[in-house]
Amino acid sequence: MSQPPPLPPVSVLGLGMMGGALAAALLRAGHPVTVWNRSAAKTGPLVAQGATPAGTVTDAVAASPLVIVCFTTNDDVTEALAGVDLTGRTLVNLTNGTPAQARDLAARAGKQGAAYIDGGIMAVPQMIATPAAYILYSGDERAYETHRPTLAALGGTRWTGTDPGRAALHDLSLLTGMYGMVIGVAQAFALIRTENVTATEFAEPLHAWVSAMLSGLIPEMATAVDSGQHLTDVSSLGINQAAFRNFLTTYDDQGVSPELFVPFQKLLDRSVEEGHAADGLSRLADLLKK
Repeated sequence: MSQPPPLPPVSVLGLGMMGGALAAALLRAGHPVTVWNRSAAKTGPLVAQGATPAGTVTDAVAASPLVIVCFTTNDDVTEALAGVDLTGRTLVNLTNGTPAQARDLAARAGKQGAAYIDGGIMAVPQMIATPAAYILYSGDERAYETHRPTLAALGGTRWTGTDPGRAALHDLSLLTGMYGMVIGVAQAFALIRTENVTATEFAEPLHAWVSAMLSGLIPEMATAVDSGQHLTDVSSLGINQAAFRNFLTTYDDQGVSPELFVPFQKLLDRSVEEGHAADGLSRLADLLKK
């Protein structure tokens, strides 16, 4: 009985919590993995799992046709790969960054001979290679399709387009929604605890309320934003502007800083001043354009 062909080798540069999780997932999937990190000590746990350590970035790049990079910033990526011959390689950059940085790195990689794919990881390290994890990709579509089976070892793969900046744009937009919820949850916990209600006690009703609201709010707002039809008979900006002052007053009365929510009041005030009092909250997406 014939043996299946060996899986393609992969090099992973950057072995922080996320980079280490990526390399470990590739090893578990059966890929030969070469690893490099500025602090060589971080290669130890992965070498114990079967990875091959590289003494230099150049050695790591030369070891595999697919090079996955996961550093703290894109400045680190530029610095690490400066002057490295990337000819014939596919560079998959999973470092968090901006759309403009992704486009710049794609141009740099092209000059150094590489196909470039940018990625946005929608997971924490512990989620890598689980059904809950997925990664957004954009850039060189042919290279993406070639290496998609390997990338699937890290989690779900979602293609966002040939513009290298698209994955970063989707990533930061999704995280914007998440951070907005984190801000609201933090403020809610701070407020409820002023009357000796524990955050744990309040977590269940807060989770149920936010989940119920978002399940309908997000698709409805999306339809309104895309159509430009913002008029509402549910909860207008005028009503929200008048009511939201009670939030700020209560924060002050209860000894909770209003700093996270003062800007929202200002935006509501501007929406009414500009004649949008009858519109729904979806109008705010348009007002946020510079």
